[in-house]
Amino acid sequence: MAQAAAQLDPEILTCCLCLELLKNPVTIPCGHSYCRKCLQNHWDEQTKERRVNDCPQCRRAFTARPDLEKNTLLAALVESLEKTEVQAAPAAHCYAGAGDVACDVCTGRKLKALKSCLDCRASYCDSHLQPHRQSSTFKKHKLVEPSQQRQENICPRHDEAMKLFCRTDQKIICGFCSVEEHKGHDTVAAAAERTERQRELEETRQKIQQKIQHTEEDLKVLQKEVESINGSADKAVKDSKKILTQMIRLLEKRHSEVQQQVRSTQGAAVSRVKELQKKLEQEMTELKRRDAELEKISRTLDHSQFLHSFSSLPALSPSPDSSSLEIRPQRHFEDVAAAVAKLRDEIQKVLMENQTNISGTVSNVDALLPEPEPRSREDFLRYYRKLTLDPNTVNKCLLLSEEDRKVTNMGEDQYHDDHPDRFTDWWQVLSREGLTGRCYWEVEWGGWWWGGVGLAVAYKTIVRAGTTEESEFGSNGKSWRLYCSLDGYDFHHDNVTTYLSGPESSRLGVYLDHRAGLLSFYSVSGTMELLHRVQTSFTQPLHVGLGVNTGSSAELMKL
Repeated sequence: MAQAAAQLDPEILTCCLCLELLKNPVTIPCGHSYCRKCLQNHWDEQTKERRVNDCPQCRRAFTARPDLEKNTLLAALVESLEKTEVQAAPAAHCYAGAGDVACDVCTGRKLKALKSCLDCRASYCDSHLQPHRQSSTFKKHKLVEPSQQRQENICPRHDEAMKLFCRTDQKIICGFCSVEEHKGHDTVAAAAERTERQRELEETRQKIQQKIQHTEEDLKVLQKEVESINGSADKAVKDSKKILTQMIRLLEKRHSEVQQQVRSTQGAAVSRVKELQKKLEQEMTELKRRDAELEKISRTLDHSQFLHSFSSLPALSPSPDSSSLEIRPQRHFEDVAAAVAKLRDEIQKVLMENQTNISGTVSNVDALLPEPEPRSREDFLRYYRKLTLDPNTVNKCLLLSEEDRKVTNMGEDQYHDDHPDRFTDWWQVLSREGLTGRCYWEVEWGGWWWGGVGLAVAYKTIVRAGTTEESEFGSNGKSWRLYCSLDGYDFHHDNVTTYLSGPESSRLGVYLDHRAGLLSFYSVSGTMELLHRVQTSFTQPLHVGLGVNTGSSAELMKL
């Protein structure tokens, strides 16, 4: 027992009313334990104030004062703990250092205090604490853990220990304060208030830790987003460079082909011209020779010889048609350059047009996390989508009107044709349009009976036939539904129901950010008030769904 007691925290065996180890401990029906005398005094005070006896910690009230029986186990543990502390005290004798509470009685080098007395307003080492343990004079003194701020626990007005808490004025008070300026106020033991506030503190810490966890998760998401952005950008640069390099190579190849074609044509044309040039040069040589010969004959004085020589000359061969060599403006390869220039202009035009498209594509890349959810109705209306209901999906008891935007449950068969997309048993209908991106729409609901309607979104693959959960909005993993009735709101998904509170409204707004996996429902009246928000991951386009009970109607509003 002594070993078990030594391992216990003394705070566990401390009475929250006197802040000391339990004396003659008793346990009441709620499970909390106190010193018998402390609890009796507490209940006596409540009786004087005509208040119901309750537990100072959990505030559980008892119609009749419970019988107090000694808790023998706690008494044995307290006794063992006290013996253990006395035996261990000599080993604890050490001198007070920086930050320690020193004994107020020691002279010279002071020992470290073991306890502080709220009544004596002094701290004592183990040796100087003995009178408080042995003498009945100090029996009622309140011993607490040594504290350098013990003066803060003393009422400056009554010079008494402050062991009560006034909930009315939210301050620590002493017993005299409770019967004077705080008379009639809601006062409890400071330890009891501490217990309740400790519970609030733990709840606050839990919320903070949850926020820390969510923030850490958000930071991880942001880091992944940065890595995704960098990876996507690097790949886009690499792929673009590859494609543009291919385009450059195509242009270089085309340039080589044009150059080769021009040079080939140039060679053939020059060859033909030089061939004709050679012929003309040969003819010119022959003509010069004949001209010299004729000149020689012309200088012959003998008439007979002149006639003989001239008659023996061969006939002159015909000359090329001079018109074929007529001098005219020449355009050999100028048209080629013009054709290439035209191609350049066309390519430049295409590049400019596509550069605008490319720049727009780059600018529109959703390189950041989704935009914050809109706040005002005007902000929501920026994402308004015009929607219509699909007649092929409407249940046979439902009637469409207002250009297929309104659905009313008529309570009887409306003789719709059979169709594989039609809901056969549930009073439901889907929209024609599938939704992705950011969308907003509003639904006005009511009717002559107001039996309630369901606002839903669902994948197109939701089951249509039968009364199973697979085909009812909100009862499966393919749909999400907010149900509205005069009794209030509740949300359904995958056969899990969440009960909601919110203002009654005949008009509701729905905001969808498909990429971000965000779905929000709002009450729309003078202002927009959030009813429920869903954060998930959508894997397919969503269709708006409406479920309408008998006597009710719902309309997709034109905004």
